[in-house]
Amino acid sequence: MLAVHRAGGVLAASDVLGVTPSAVSQQIARIEAEEGFAVLDRGPRGVSLTPAGHVLAEAAERIEAELVEARQVIAALGDGVQGLVKIGAFQSAIRAIIAPAISLLDDRFPGVSLDIRETESVDSLRKLRTGDMDLVVLERDAEMRNPAPKGSHDVVLIDEPWRLVIPADLPPPTTLSDLAAMTFVAATAGSASDRALQRVAGTLGTQLNTVHSWYDFDTAIALVAAGQGGVLLPSLALHENFAPPGTVRVVPLEGLGERQIFLRHRSTRHEPGPAVRAVVEVMTEVAGSLVLA
Repeated sequence: MLAVHRAGGVLAASDVLGVTPSAVSQQIARIEAEEGFAVLDRGPRGVSLTPAGHVLAEAAERIEAELVEARQVIAALGDGVQGLVKIGAFQSAIRAIIAPAISLLDDRFPGVSLDIRETESVDSLRKLRTGDMDLVVLERDAEMRNPAPKGSHDVVLIDEPWRLVIPADLPPPTTLSDLAAMTFVAATAGSASDRALQRVAGTLGTQLNTVHSWYDFDTAIALVAAGQGGVLLPSLALHENFAPPGTVRVVPLEGLGERQIFLRHRSTRHEPGPAVRAVVEVMTEVAGSLVLA
């Protein structure tokens, strides 16, 4: 029943559990027969939990959480948490979160090792679905908080403000409306920086003038330093100064919004395992200790 609740239907639950739809239906029917009340509303548009079904599903979630905790304690009583965790992430997340987490992970969970790959989000998500990666670190404009797909779970690491970076000789804007007259160095289409700029343009009710196209933050800052225009960058991109002194200016303008960095892992009957949970714990701790630029 918990799988039906999470997946949104009997057929989807059968895919998650790796059993036939009829087996799921039989288990639901057995629960209803034993308890003496219906746990599912079966309508023409699918099934949903009854109030009683919600009570049982919430109880099942608590039991599941306690079992997961018990497994972790048992693992710690034996040889400890062990295993290889394969992570896909982008540059600034690796530099600011994953790399600093390595030594803490070694101290706390010496039996856990990492395989870190710098990959694009599309490739990371594909490998997560196929089982070639255990964790992926993703980014999004914080106003696009889409729920995780079925069979996966998201853990927010950090919400960081967008910053406006402009050539040093350009007068700094004081309000969001001042951006309408600016030229921007464009981020790769579909990236979080691109979506943030498009959102700002929508707020202003205009189309912003853009030039060039960048993928890496150091490329963006180099183009700004060359006087080509401004960019919207997240705070983590400013932890290291890629531009010669005196060539760029950072403007913390109100109304730019935030970028969200989050982890995604598979969430099934057997996942995430203890090693993946250990990595999530450490990375969440490191992200929480960051001092944003």
